[in-house]
Amino acid sequence: MANLESTFLGIKSPNPFWLASAPPTDKKINVMRAFEAGWGGVVWKTLGSQVKNVSSRYSTLDYNGQKVVGFNNIELISDRPLDINLREIKEVIREFPDRAMIVSLMADNNREAWHDMVKKTMDTGAHGIELNFGCPHGMVERGMGASVGQDPEIAKMVVEWVMEVAKIPVITKLTPNVHSVVPAAQAVIAGGTNGLSLINTIQSVTGIDLDTLVPNPNVGGQSVFGGYCGPAVKPIALKFLTTLAQDSITKKVPISGIGGISTWKDAAEFMLLGASNVQVCTAAMHYGFRIVRDMCDGLNNWMDEKGYKTIDDFVGLSVPKVTRWEELDINYHITAKIDQDACIHCGLCYIACEDTSHQSIDIVRGNPYNTYTIKEEECVGCNLCKIVCPVKDCITMEEHRKGPENINWIEWQKRGLPLNDH
Repeated sequence: MANLESTFLGIKSPNPFWLASAPPTDKKINVMRAFEAGWGGVVWKTLGSQVKNVSSRYSTLDYNGQKVVGFNNIELISDRPLDINLREIKEVIREFPDRAMIVSLMADNNREAWHDMVKKTMDTGAHGIELNFGCPHGMVERGMGASVGQDPEIAKMVVEWVMEVAKIPVITKLTPNVHSVVPAAQAVIAGGTNGLSLINTIQSVTGIDLDTLVPNPNVGGQSVFGGYCGPAVKPIALKFLTTLAQDSITKKVPISGIGGISTWKDAAEFMLLGASNVQVCTAAMHYGFRIVRDMCDGLNNWMDEKGYKTIDDFVGLSVPKVTRWEELDINYHITAKIDQDACIHCGLCYIACEDTSHQSIDIVRGNPYNTYTIKEEECVGCNLCKIVCPVKDCITMEEHRKGPENINWIEWQKRGLPLNDH
């Protein structure tokens, strides 16, 4: 059987699934339940100066009958007294010495405050520290959170303060509320951080109550931009992760992947694009802590099927497959094919192609149903018909090369080939 044991910055856990810094990791009772359910580690909810949270705090994007496609929150860092959090962290470590205990921190923006927080955290016996440079609401107005992560020089300075006293691994959590995460990542690496994690939540408005006209969540008739997470942000997280895994500097440090991970398949995708482990939040809040069992079983079975013995065997394998558009093979071409035995004659492929794409599907009107076929000479291989088809594998894409050699856009231009000769 595959071995799911994970080592991140020397921190060992029985599996690569950690709970992210968030409401599920705010106190001992939650974390104990998580460990009893089988989670490999947790990042304790961010500790810092005392705050006061508001009510309500959460809202969601629901779509086409599916709940919690995206999740939005305006909750700040832990509003529990610091001494209680520190005591409970120590108690959990004593109860579960084989699990990873990372503590998220967000101190006031001065060296002494950070030194004090780091020292108090190390006194608990925690295995690592995660620096919260990504909170997009509430703390930004105080010069913390994303306001630090959005300024590489400030981020580097804070990491340098932390590294002056830290004797346990330090992970820096990056904000996605930037054009590129690479500059901030390079800066904090220069400052001495041992690892990176991303993404934190994305500024958002999930919707408006059309009766009250107040955006969600409603706090006494007002709202603010919140932090967006859940399945909807996964593609964005994977993009940012890949940019770090491709960069010559940032790829040298381990990355903890975060953002919309709900299943073992999501986790595998993050690892294939460079994450050494993953952190989960929204899925646990939606379905409960026991989802980790399915995640472990699914990942284990997939690894067995592929012949991977350890997590490290496949981390980053998909990174070289992500290139620039101008390096793609222009001679590679696919066309759609409809399985007439599987077709339910709904016409969605025809409508989508006829109205919005390339008019590449013929319709033969009949009784009792219409029949649809692909015009191969017109099909550009865009995948739209396959995407909208409700029947699995009814529409497949078959390769029909335009030429025998691989040639990309750069070479095409060098040769001066005509654009209409393809």
